[in-house]
Amino acid sequence: MEPGKALISIGALLLGVGLTLNYAPWLVSWFGKLPGDIRIQSKSSFVFIPITSMIVASVLITVLANLFFRK
Repeated sequence: MEPGKALISIGALLLGVGLTLNYAPWLVSWFGKLPGDIRIQSKSSFVFIPITSMIVASVLITVLANLFFRK
């Protein structure tokens, strides 16, 4: 892919993410709240490891990349 087209694609992706977060936050409110996401909280510290959410995000990105960038 040419550098100019790659930059346009990245910009369009960032625009889409920004619009989604601004106007439809309920579409991504599930992220970090799935079973398998680890939350450890004590008085002075908080640890959050979104294992399941990252697996779901990885699968979605892989499917979309294969749909759009397949030769």
